[in-house]
Amino acid sequence: MAIRPELNLRLPNSPGALVRVCRALADERVNILAASLEASGSLRLVVDNHVRGLGVLREQHHQVTERQVLVIGAPHTPGGLAGALQLVANAGVNIEYAYSGVSDAAGGASVVIGVEDAQRAAFAAGV
Repeated sequence: MAIRPELNLRLPNSPGALVRVCRALADERVNILAASLEASGSLRLVVDNHVRGLGVLREQHHQVTERQVLVIGAPHTPGGLAGALQLVANAGVNIEYAYSGVSDAAGGASVVIGVEDAQRAAFAAGV
């Protein structure tokens, strides 16, 4: 489990809006590690270089905010995520939202969870 910055922006509901963001990041060699897009146009991203990603998106005239989130590595096995989530639950931390992405570990995933206070949640979970 780690604390990482998440980039948040709103995309217009139009063809190509998401691909323009992905292409702009790719052109600057910023790798998307996890992403979530809601019907409202709210896009959440965890990238490998959030400072560069933030700059790229702002150059594209997006209003971007940052939030600290927990990123949990989980094996791709039945119940693989449950153990890490149990630590969070035992700490009394409410999960506001979650989504997943790629992991550097073979056969695993990274799960991003948004909580009210990522620092407190990580400390309470023993991270």
